[in-house]
Amino acid sequence: MKAKVGDRLVEEGRHVGDHRRVGVITAVRHDDGSPPYVVRWFDSQHEALVFPGPDARVERDQAAGAPG
Repeated sequence: MKAKVGDRLVEEGRHVGDHRRVGVITAVRHDDGSPPYVVRWFDSQHEALVFPGPDARVERDQAAGAPG
């Protein structure tokens, strides 16, 4: 998994009743874009250091490639 600042991290719920969590990656600790990431979760605005598990994916920041 590789990411950059501005990408979204999506974690799917692992158990019945768990909710999907989505946050924006605010810091990447390694030059190659590998985890861990600092993520600000949209639901709580809490920032946390995250080591994404197998149920997580990175969605690219669409605005980064847009002309502007």
